[in-house]
Amino acid sequence: MWTAVASLAAWVWLLLGQGFFWRTDVRLPRGDAPGPGQGAPAGPDGDSPGPGGGECWPSVAVVVPARDEAAVLPMSLPSLLAQDYPGPVEIFLVDDGSTDGTGKLARALAEEHGGPPLTVDSPGEPPPGWTGKLWAVRHGMTLAAARPDTEYLLLTDADIAHEPDSLRELVRAARGSGLDVVSQMARLRVVTVWERLIVPAFVYFFAQLYPFRWVNRAGARTAAAAGGCVLLRREAAERARVPDAIRHAVIDDVALARAVKRSGGRIWLGLADRVDSVRPYPRLGELWRMVSRSAYAQLRHNPLLLVATVAGLALVYLVPAAALCAGLVAGRPGLWAAGAGAWALMAATYVPMLRYYRQTLWLAPLLPVTALLYLLMTVDSAVRHHQGRGAAWKGRTYARPGAAP
Repeated sequence: MWTAVASLAAWVWLLLGQGFFWRTDVRLPRGDAPGPGQGAPAGPDGDSPGPGGGECWPSVAVVVPARDEAAVLPMSLPSLLAQDYPGPVEIFLVDDGSTDGTGKLARALAEEHGGPPLTVDSPGEPPPGWTGKLWAVRHGMTLAAARPDTEYLLLTDADIAHEPDSLRELVRAARGSGLDVVSQMARLRVVTVWERLIVPAFVYFFAQLYPFRWVNRAGARTAAAAGGCVLLRREAAERARVPDAIRHAVIDDVALARAVKRSGGRIWLGLADRVDSVRPYPRLGELWRMVSRSAYAQLRHNPLLLVATVAGLALVYLVPAAALCAGLVAGRPGLWAAGAGAWALMAATYVPMLRYYRQTLWLAPLLPVTALLYLLMTVDSAVRHHQGRGAAWKGRTYARPGAAP
């Protein structure tokens, strides 16, 4: 009985005291277009502003780390090449040791679609202490540094597709709100049964762990970003020593946000309307690997945190259903009422995320089943780590930072 009451109390707290994590109204802030300034385009007479109306849009370098992405690149890269951005923009696709012709395909797509200049280059294998993605990002940022006027870096994954105005609105938000990082949680693909069951919950759990309102509060300690879409001011990156300072991070987006916020930068994170992931996860095994590769790293490879997390997930997500069933069977109204109340609050907080993903609301009561799957994925992540397999992704395995090679 007391366990069921504790679960109900936990849900009351989560509903009201966890930064309203369940709301989905944290969207890209609207800012004004950059105003006139040095570098504003001149008109035909050389004096008056040109067609841009005197607006001075900053130069942006788009960095795309890519490893064996030939399957998704035709759906994502053309969206970057089609950006309707009024200022200078250049794309750097960093081929991170692909074996499927990713680099060659990228060049062919650029030739077919046109658009901003595209540079395809490879940094070679990452040195010890670096993750492959961050080594590729560093290489792309080094290439971008050859243009000293670059003010912003758009770090975006190879499976992310952008609407034509995406970059313009990101820069507008960053400039208008004085932000050093503007990151959007891309809308992930939700087509198959397993994607519908697991993917919206992935974003829901992330928001519960890192409430967006807390992330966006200047004085709060909470920091996070979504690695698929991060607009980063170059000066802030240099001040925070990104990516060198986080070179070992498996959860690189959160590490980047923390580094920038610790160095005095302002960050913003919210849900996307113009940015979508095109990567399919049609089967449970693929979703399982996506979650388990970094779940134990999120817990800092700490067994005590693992035990606490499993206990917390069980109390918050599994106890309500168990208490409801046990109370009905045993004829204990207090027990089933507490379980029903907790389950109802759980389902109600999940409804906004299901609406954001345009999914049936009948998935809301199934959240305990999804939470159980995430609990098992987390335990599997720990087991893999202690078996020496660490965080494995695309043929690379990363040990815990500081562990002996």
